[in-house]
Amino acid sequence: MSTTQNGAEFEAISVHSFTEKILEQVVHFHVMKFSGGFFLWVGSAPVLSNLAVSMSSRYDSMPLSTLVLGDPSNTAPNSLAQRLAKKTNKQVFASYSLPMTDSNLSLLVENRIKKELELHPEHF
Repeated sequence: MSTTQNGAEFEAISVHSFTEKILEQVVHFHVMKFSGGFFLWVGSAPVLSNLAVSMSSRYDSMPLSTLVLGDPSNTAPNSLAQRLAKKTNKQVFASYSLPMTDSNLSLLVENRIKKELELHPEHF
């Protein structure tokens, strides 16, 4: 759905959520799509412990990325936002609020996001 204001067209924010059990842990995914990008939250409890933003640059093949909120030693939200920005060519805000106890978990979580991107690109 889009609306027009002062001659400019704006896309309404859409929300898409899905849940998956990964390595015996229930993981929730929440996507808010807006004009030119999306916000993705990944977690097992309703906590926003970090937030990164990433966007493509015409000066570098790798998207620019920075941590807006959270512990700088946790690189998961930055990496996720950067890879999604590269894949979608959109501005991506990402929050990854899962424990960093198992590296396989983050790989499986990212694979689940990619699967959802392929199945429902209209939500990203």
